[in-house]
Amino acid sequence: MKRILILLTILSGAALFGARPAAAQHTVGFTFGSGMGTGRFEPQQETRPVWGIFTGGLSWRYYTAQRVVGCIGADLEFLQRAFSMATNASRVDDPKDYLYYTRRVNSIVLPIVWQPHAYLARRRLRLYGEAGVTFSYNLSSEWEREYLVDGRVETEKGDYTMRTVRDNRWGYGLVGGGGAAVLVGRFEINLRARYYFGYSDILRNRNKYSGTIDGFTATPLRSPLDNLTVSVGLNYRLGKEGFEAWKPRRKREKNREVFEFAK
Repeated sequence: MKRILILLTILSGAALFGARPAAAQHTVGFTFGSGMGTGRFEPQQETRPVWGIFTGGLSWRYYTAQRVVGCIGADLEFLQRAFSMATNASRVDDPKDYLYYTRRVNSIVLPIVWQPHAYLARRRLRLYGEAGVTFSYNLSSEWEREYLVDGRVETEKGDYTMRTVRDNRWGYGLVGGGGAAVLVGRFEINLRARYYFGYSDILRNRNKYSGTIDGFTATPLRSPLDNLTVSVGLNYRLGKEGFEAWKPRRKREKNREVFEFAK
């Protein structure tokens, strides 16, 4: 996994510095969307996805006319991460009787992405894939816990106190996805689906905070968080040039040059 992170970073840097300046096209814009968050824990826990999370932020893209480079860029996003695990899974048989402990984490995320793309409809439509690395910082967190009172499920919630010795503020991971963009003049309207694959753990220091809470591991061996989001965005192209696609050199033009040279 670390080799993949290093490789994607190198590819992004090579694309940035290897592209031809004359073909450079920059866009700036914003995105916003929603989706779900979940966690991957070791030892394995009974979990469920948390829907209704929010994401939004700013984006910058650098286009080139080179065929294999496509587009590279960076985003500065506010992203809600989350996980929800059953605290009584070992004591009940029916999943509908599970009681859940849920955490939402408010993060600032910096994805650095590469977007191979293809133009359609006379360069009015751009279809693209996406791959990259992410770096993040966790700002704050809230918790919510379900419990039974006289056979009824009640909920309590509050702010989660993040402690340096227990909670990771900094994180990193991978990102992938794809989307479509409609080009209108100097504007680009985007629809994008993206999956954030966390590699760093949200919790640490198992030796200090070991044990269980209501039947689940208080500090698991692994605790990365993932996100799936769908976003819309609007980008504005800097400069007066139109969006350019890669153009192959026509063979007959090359042949004509050779013939004229022979004369």
